[in-house]
Amino acid sequence: MWSTGSLWPARLSGVDFDLTDEQRLIQDTVRQFVDEKVLPVAVQNDIDHKLDLELIEGMAELGILGVVVPEEYGGAGLDYVSEALACEEIERGEAAFRTLISVHVGLNSLSLLKYGTEEQKQRWLTPQAKGEKLACFGLTEPDAGSDVAAMRSTARREDGVYILNGQKNWISYASVADHALVFAKTDPAAGHKGISAFVLEKGMKGFTTRDTENKLGIWAGSTGELFFENVEVPAENLIGEEGQGFEVAMHSLDQGRFTVAAGGVGVVRACLERSVEYARERETFGQPIGKYQFVQDMIAKMVLGYETSKLLVMQAAWMKDQGKRNTRETSLAKWHATESAFEAAHLAIQVFGSYGYSGEYGIERYFRNARAPIIYEGTTQIHKMMQAEHALGYRRLNGRGGESSPLCSWAPALSPVHASA
Repeated sequence: MWSTGSLWPARLSGVDFDLTDEQRLIQDTVRQFVDEKVLPVAVQNDIDHKLDLELIEGMAELGILGVVVPEEYGGAGLDYVSEALACEEIERGEAAFRTLISVHVGLNSLSLLKYGTEEQKQRWLTPQAKGEKLACFGLTEPDAGSDVAAMRSTARREDGVYILNGQKNWISYASVADHALVFAKTDPAAGHKGISAFVLEKGMKGFTTRDTENKLGIWAGSTGELFFENVEVPAENLIGEEGQGFEVAMHSLDQGRFTVAAGGVGVVRACLERSVEYARERETFGQPIGKYQFVQDMIAKMVLGYETSKLLVMQAAWMKDQGKRNTRETSLAKWHATESAFEAAHLAIQVFGSYGYSGEYGIERYFRNARAPIIYEGTTQIHKMMQAEHALGYRRLNGRGGESSPLCSWAPALSPVHASA
């Protein structure tokens, strides 16, 4: 029996994996919405390249478009575990709608919540949280993806406005959004310290959009480009301070990446559920294919991918709910969950055989849709670099505070390194 001496607390608390009644209600409600509304039309919407605005309205009615935004700003005021559960269920149905949660809630709304003034929150955040307005996030450019500081868009201050010029590409919901949180250099010579953030509204003179065609996946979603030609942006549309844009963008990515990871969990689960069902029904040589060891191997890999991905997502959710910075943990979850999702989709096609390759069954849809998240909001290679640099002490653990998940047992041993980094 363990003593209760100085090495051990008098009372050891266990790890609680249970969900609250409210979290279970959110999970069940969104699952029902997906089963009854999203999945029945998902394959056809994908084939038709149709963005189903009625389903987006349904998400708004459920409060998903303001899921973690405080009630005082029109949101549901839920925790990040609930957001993760909602994203898992939504992407189990259709990736395009989880992508909306990422850009509308994670990248845009939560940045307004942290950096916006009270007037800005009332003007843009509240209608976004209620689902009355849709929002997008304009960071990526033709020559600036992972290297944010390479952006060429500029914003020049003249009297009471900023003159914005440049373009953004691969912007989810570019041509649909009412509001766009965009980034441009107010001091081009200052590198990433010269980037500032602004909110642009649809209809501003010189602000135009164009849809992106011929994508590999997410056909039922909206992807496009933003163009700025001498757009006069009022000074009161500046988010935060001049030169604070890089900080805003990195905070945004922490929020968006979290939803990407949670959505990846939903893809793995969808592939697992469909594959198990098919493997139990499909017979060859007189027995279900689920009896064959090679098929069991593929099913087992999906189980592992699902549970490890979900544990990493919930670790990040716990840190978010504790108010702790979670850049490292969210990065790890995003990397692992998106790679697991793509592997699960690949394996599911193999389980289904030729039927998996057919658009009729919708399995290849998961495969195509799962490819993009490995690229956007930080490529797998960027996240691997981040994880290695955290471990080596080249990068501070979640910033200057040096906090990390309690499960990260190697972090304390590196504390002297991080303290001097």
